[in-house]
Amino acid sequence: MIQKLEECGATKPESKRDHAPRRPKRKGVKETGRLYHSVSSMLHSRCTVQTVHGSDGCVAARSEAYSGASFMTPEVKHLTLPELEAGMEAILQSPKDHGVLELIVRRPEVEAREVLQEGELDPACGLKGDNWKSRGSSSTPDGSANPEMQLNIMNSRVVALLAQTKDRWPLAGDQLYVDLDLSTENLPPGTRLSLGSATIEITSPPHNGCMKFKSRYGADALKFVNSPTGKRLHLRGLNARVLRPGVIRVGDLAKKI
Repeated sequence: MIQKLEECGATKPESKRDHAPRRPKRKGVKETGRLYHSVSSMLHSRCTVQTVHGSDGCVAARSEAYSGASFMTPEVKHLTLPELEAGMEAILQSPKDHGVLELIVRRPEVEAREVLQEGELDPACGLKGDNWKSRGSSSTPDGSANPEMQLNIMNSRVVALLAQTKDRWPLAGDQLYVDLDLSTENLPPGTRLSLGSATIEITSPPHNGCMKFKSRYGADALKFVNSPTGKRLHLRGLNARVLRPGVIRVGDLAKKI
C-alpha cells in the first residue's frame, strides 16, 4: 500500500481562532486555495489530505483533517428552459475534430470534488485517485465498477451555460470537461480520442441527467439535457474508457484519431 500526503488550501495569519478545537472531519476536496467539503459548499482552510492507494494506483481509502471558517457558495438562480435554449447556438458551434480540455475533476469519494491541473489516466482505474473503481456500479450484475463508464465527459459550453460560474462546474460530477462536439453523429461509440499522452474510447452506455443534476442546476436543466435533442447531442455528456495510459493537463487538446 502507498500512502500519499498532500498539503492543500489557503493559509491565513495566525489568530485566536487558529487555536480553537478542530472541526469534525468532513468530506473534502482540494483546489488551489479552496477545499470543497461537499458539492454545495466550500471551506477556506489549511488541510492535510491522506490518500491510500492500492497496488494498481486506485484509491483504497482517503481521509482529511482541517480547520477554518466555512461558508456556502452564493445561491444561483437556475436558468429557465427558454434561457437554456437561447444558449444552444453557441453549443452547436463546438469544435468537431479537436477541442481544449477545460477542467479536470477527481472524485475521491461520494459527494467530493478535487479540481486538478494535471491528472493521470489508467486502464485499471480510469482517472487515478478517482473513486470510479471503489464506488462500483448498479449497471453490473455484481455491483462492480463498469469498465464502459470509467470516464464521464461533458461539453464545456453546456456546463458553462448551466452552472453560470466556473466554480459550479464540478457540481455536474463529471471528470473531464472538453470544448468538443459530443453528439452521437460526431462521436459515436468506438470513436477514439488522444488526450495528452493518453488514448480514450467513447463507449455506448448512456449518460443521462438524474435527480442530483436537477437539484444542482434546476428542473429545466434536466429537461434540457434529457430531451430527444439533448440526448442526441449528449448535452449531459457521455461515457468513455481508457485505452492507453498517460498524463493529461488542463489546456491539452482532445483529438479524434
